Amino acid sequence: MYTPRAFAEDDLAGLDGLLARDPFITLVTSGADGLPFASHLPVLYRRDGERVGLEGHWARPNPQAGHAGPALVIVHGPHHYVSPGWYADKAEAARVPTWNYAAAHLYGSLEAFTGEDDLASLVARLGQRFEPGVGGDWAYDHANPRERAQLRGIVGFRFHAGRIELKFKLNQNHPPANVQGAIDGLRAQPGEAAAEVAALMTSRLSGRRT
Repeated sequence: MYTPRAFAEDDLAGLDGLLARDPFITLVTSGADGLPFASHLPVLYRRDGERVGLEGHWARPNPQAGHAGPALVIVHGPHHYVSPGWYADKAEAARVPTWNYAAAHLYGSLEAFTGEDDLASLVARLGQRFEPGVGGDWAYDHANPRERAQLRGIVGFRFHAGRIELKFKLNQNHPPANVQGAIDGLRAQPGEAAAEVAALMTSRLSGRRT
């Protein structure tokens, strides 16, 4: 990922925040034809200091299912268009539009698993992670043979990150007055994405002022 120094993030708390916000990743591997192959998957995230891991599963018919070895995980953060009209020096500096965003690329390795107990644990924990967010009460029941039989339709994976790139492109290369102008412009826009980007920008502008 192209990451100018001004936009590079080295605090893994940033990754924690991105995956807490949206634990739905893009998983990229090399296909049998040598071309990239991508799947879009919900995951469980864990971090112990600098050690980062993800767990999830594929549908068994997915050509990527069972892949072992090198992989790229793309974590998607909030993003929004930024108008040059929001900058304090828009006229004298001939400012142009841009797009502010946060994202992470995790490079590492995959291991697949198909054991019933491991898959049952994964499915149960995925339910525990996501059901409360929608006010649901579903829980995996291993004693139910129909639910247990459905485990045969998936292949689990564990991803171990070896290198992590965090990019928070939030106008850090602009003077504070421009950043504040973009924050104000974003706050005036409808939708959660603009508010989320404005909040990230505000936290970094505050750090620059201290």
